[in-house]
Amino acid sequence: MAACAFTTRLLPSVRRRVSSSRASALRVFSCVAARSQLHREDGAAALTGKVDRFGGVTVNLGRIGLPTDISESSFSRLLQGSLLQWRAEGKAAVWLHVPISLSRCASAAAAHGFTFHHAKDDHAVLTLWLGEGESRLPAFATHQVGVAGAVVDESSGKVLVVQDRNKTKNAWKFPGGLSDLGENIGVTAVREVFEETGVRSEFRSLLSIRQQHNHPGAFGMSDMYIICRLRPLTYDINFCVQECLRCEWLDLAELAETVDTTPITARVAKLLLHGLERGFHAIDLSMEEIPAVYSGMFYQLYHRPLPQITKS
Repeated sequence: MAACAFTTRLLPSVRRRVSSSRASALRVFSCVAARSQLHREDGAAALTGKVDRFGGVTVNLGRIGLPTDISESSFSRLLQGSLLQWRAEGKAAVWLHVPISLSRCASAAAAHGFTFHHAKDDHAVLTLWLGEGESRLPAFATHQVGVAGAVVDESSGKVLVVQDRNKTKNAWKFPGGLSDLGENIGVTAVREVFEETGVRSEFRSLLSIRQQHNHPGAFGMSDMYIICRLRPLTYDINFCVQECLRCEWLDLAELAETVDTTPITARVAKLLLHGLERGFHAIDLSMEEIPAVYSGMFYQLYHRPLPQITKS
């Protein structure tokens, strides 16, 4: 019994030592695995990255196994060796993806000439041009896309309009908003109309595009504002009181002449009146989905309808 009691008291201690040994081994293995994702040239570690078809290198610090506690000075030395290698290989540029958890690495990269290209969610992208002459790297996307839906009831000649809440001028306009990333223009128009007015509709065509630079509502960047023609599927209004002050079905002729609207809304109202009189084929830019040159991808092309015999 005494031996059994001694063994019982001993087991927890043994388990703790075994568990501690396993944890230590796991930490060592993790460090070895992380460092194995870095390769060495002439005895010095170098960052790994993907080479693009333009001769640039993309390095994602969150995916190459850097130690999470790497210091700024250690990363600076690692980057310096990598830059020497990439220059020797004739690489054109470096794209450095830095997760926010390793933001100290951005400071080290800046000391080597990197500059911010853009930031998104939980990471920033820095770039360094290694080629001759001035940098030929493309700038980050500079436009936001706003889409509005002109929902036209052809039987009554009326169109759905709203007045935005908290505006300096309560002008009639078509319901709309910013397009989400990866969202097609027609989908944005239908979604925004429903969210603001409660009216369901379907996309018919693109009517107009406005381009404006240094837009105050786009952080000083450029703004694309697109108006689509939609066909109503429902007619009852249940507008969003957080976004809209008023919402009505308004005669197009009245909208085209009233002073209580914006210049672009009045112009598109006249365009829609012309479409009602002559047929919408005279004003519509219809959409066709076409295979892209990249396998498995498609794009949407908007243009005036062509005779069937000329399509290819």
